Amino acid sequence: MSRQRRGLLVRAVLFLFALNAASFAVYFLLHPPNRSPTDADPFLPLETLAIPHKNARSTLKSWPSLPSFLPWRPSPAPPLRSCEACFGHGFSRTVDVLRSSPSDGNGRGWFRCHYSETLRSSVCEGGRIRMDPARILMSDGGEGLEAVIGRGEEEELPRYLPGAFQIDSEGGDGGGDGKRAIDEGFLEKYLPHGAVQYHTMRALMESMRVVGHEQLDCTQWIEEPTVLVTRFEYANLFHTVTDWYSAYVSSRVTGLPNRPNLVFVDGHCKTPLEETWEALFSSVRYAKNFSSPVCFRHAVFAPLGYETALFKGLTEHISCRGTSASDVREDPDVQKTARLSEFGEMLIAAFGILEEKDFPRKSSVGHNVLFVRREDYLAHPRHSGKVESRLSNEQEVFDAIKAWAANQERCKINVVNGLFAHMHVKEQLQAIREASVVIGAHGAGLTHLVVARQNTSVLEIISSMYRRPHFALISEWKGLEYHAINLAGSYARPAMVIDELSSIMSGLGC
Repeated sequence: MSRQRRGLLVRAVLFLFALNAASFAVYFLLHPPNRSPTDADPFLPLETLAIPHKNARSTLKSWPSLPSFLPWRPSPAPPLRSCEACFGHGFSRTVDVLRSSPSDGNGRGWFRCHYSETLRSSVCEGGRIRMDPARILMSDGGEGLEAVIGRGEEEELPRYLPGAFQIDSEGGDGGGDGKRAIDEGFLEKYLPHGAVQYHTMRALMESMRVVGHEQLDCTQWIEEPTVLVTRFEYANLFHTVTDWYSAYVSSRVTGLPNRPNLVFVDGHCKTPLEETWEALFSSVRYAKNFSSPVCFRHAVFAPLGYETALFKGLTEHISCRGTSASDVREDPDVQKTARLSEFGEMLIAAFGILEEKDFPRKSSVGHNVLFVRREDYLAHPRHSGKVESRLSNEQEVFDAIKAWAANQERCKINVVNGLFAHMHVKEQLQAIREASVVIGAHGAGLTHLVVARQNTSVLEIISSMYRRPHFALISEWKGLEYHAINLAGSYARPAMVIDELSSIMSGLGC
């Protein structure tokens, strides 16, 4: 090979190497990592970071990259009643119950609560905490529904004996009935009962006892962070979404670098909604499924779903308008939020469907009109299997919409039959995500609006017996266009529904 050709070859190789390096640089500039709040964030004091045990080997799922993600920073504290205080990191007052050096993974136990003055609740966390399932009185949980038909709800909710939870601390006496770890005054201030008749998380804290270093006897250590959750209306989608949101917020507030394990501290049976818990978190287990005492290196105690803004907003005025994360960054406003969009993206990312194809489609391709149906299904052990009709002529309305859509010439309109009771959660989320318009009678299935794209329109058909604000509020907090048809009873004239739908489609250029 001549010297001239050899020189050309060297220059070609160097050019290709430089081009490849430049491509990598451009990719990472356009796809920044979704930072956890613990990633060298200068706004977070070191002592708030979750310190893994030195022998821990993580098997946890990583947080996905979310387009609407915004840093979860406790400082400066968001203004009281602001959108961030309601839906984001309003848990800005950290109160230590037991202190320990975070630098020593084998040190004493520690416990603290992050209190939200806006929500009047706390996300609490601690280390070297022991759970004794034998001291938690409830059914085992996790059974198939058919095996527990007729079981009472009181059997499924936890009742705690003293010492059901213990924490390693100096001055502990080692007895299950010994010194309380958290006194009543602290609970009154930072975990008040509020409107909850039986506050299970507060009862858990009341059972916690301090024990000496030598008495923290465990047959198993859970090295990785674990969120503990108690559910109430676990078979209802709306209430389950409040539980998902509480567990997600708790994970972010406590700065967990990966998706934690999750333990249900309740005795409910399995439901189809459990697949979402399993998709969201690294693992899911029932407390009574542990056959002997277990110790957590890092436990996080999530507030009840009743204490989230999603639930409290039903009776307390929360003035928040959903918008994009870029809008929040560029034009901050205490009445703007992108937190529900972030959470919705977390749900669909957990199922692996947060992709470009899920973003707004062009009208030339067509529009999906999703009709969310109400069907009979067996929800829980005390359920008859029959749902209460809230739109007495639902099939007639659905058929009329299909016939109307088939005759539209300006746009292709696909009417989707949303039989959610017989669809996997992933399919339900996909149907909502791909819809330009979501129609339905008032019912829990509309809670999936939390995953809807921001330009989605909502048409809720409301009978006179169910004038409730759930989905008007979710639409407002998500930034969706909301319309309602209020009925005199439970019958909707198909022509009236089509007129409203036609007006919505006109706004989409159809």
